[in-house]
Amino acid sequence: MTHNTPLSPRPLHQLTDGRRRLMTTAQLRAHGVSAAEADAQCRPGGPWQQLLPNVVLLHPGPPTSDERLHAVLLYAARERSGRSGPGVTASVPVQPGGEHEPAAPYAEAMVTGLAALTLHGFSSTPPLPSLEVIDVLVPRLRRLRTTGCARVVRTTALPSAQLVTGVPVAPVARALADAVAELTDAGAVRRLLTEAVRGGHCEPAAVVRELNRARLLSRPHVVDAVDSLVAEGRALAEQRLYRMVREHGLPEPLWNVDLRLPGGPHLGGVDAFWPEHSVALELDTRAHRQQEDEALRAEHTRKREHLERLGVTVVHLTPRKLRDCPEHQAAVVRTALMAAGDREPAAYVVALPR
Repeated sequence: MTHNTPLSPRPLHQLTDGRRRLMTTAQLRAHGVSAAEADAQCRPGGPWQQLLPNVVLLHPGPPTSDERLHAVLLYAARERSGRSGPGVTASVPVQPGGEHEPAAPYAEAMVTGLAALTLHGFSSTPPLPSLEVIDVLVPRLRRLRTTGCARVVRTTALPSAQLVTGVPVAPVARALADAVAELTDAGAVRRLLTEAVRGGHCEPAAVVRELNRARLLSRPHVVDAVDSLVAEGRALAEQRLYRMVREHGLPEPLWNVDLRLPGGPHLGGVDAFWPEHSVALELDTRAHRQQEDEALRAEHTRKREHLERLGVTVVHLTPRKLRDCPEHQAAVVRTALMAAGDREPAAYVVALPR
């Protein structure tokens, strides 16, 4: 035997060595297993089974949740050569938490919907074994069909996947929108959106943007849930603001006040106001439909510009910044308060409780 002698195909029993429980027909061909031979192994009562088109499970028993996830991704993944189909080289561990292997290159395919939310750690979603179908997100022009346990969801703007236990999943906001698209139960929608905010998975504005993009805000049960979501996000943001002021030693402001000129017009409401320093703070918790958001944005801009012309410094904070970097936000407020002595005296402004 010389170095130029071709290697013989691996025996079939060596393919099921505990590390490769799923393979595509392209992978099997690379191991010397013909299509006819694979079909023979997948006959009823045989040692293998075809879980999805061109995806073979290399054992006779029911697939695990992890195997179903990877099978759906193998089915939906695009080949590196650019052709459609599941000819992706990937090895799938027997179970999550087992021996670590490089993540399979599931190009342009990721789990979304309820399965993705479960992987993200949601408690209000069904466990993976109870899901009849797994949603998989792919580009709009992919030529795939929903089949078996794989439900194909198409998008014109594919987000960046997040790797969770070795599985590429859609970001929470996108997965929420795809899950809500399939739900008609108002209580289920409300529970999902509430957990997304309370659990710190994402901010309300990000969720509403995805729901709007998916054209779901015309559904009454979704609109009702979004109203609750915005209120929930507002309450959490205010709690973070109170905590930031207290824990970082900022002067106590007047909370939730309307500002007016003496005997003059209403200037607008702010979330916090330090009258001695003429510094106001606004929380941007807006999460509305796009056409409403544009009008609100213009109104907020006019209010801010008017206050600043009167000598009132307006500090603008978002719930996400308060959540992710409260120390930095406290420094921003403190800097604005310290700079008050260097400014021209502001116009006298009356603060009334909201």
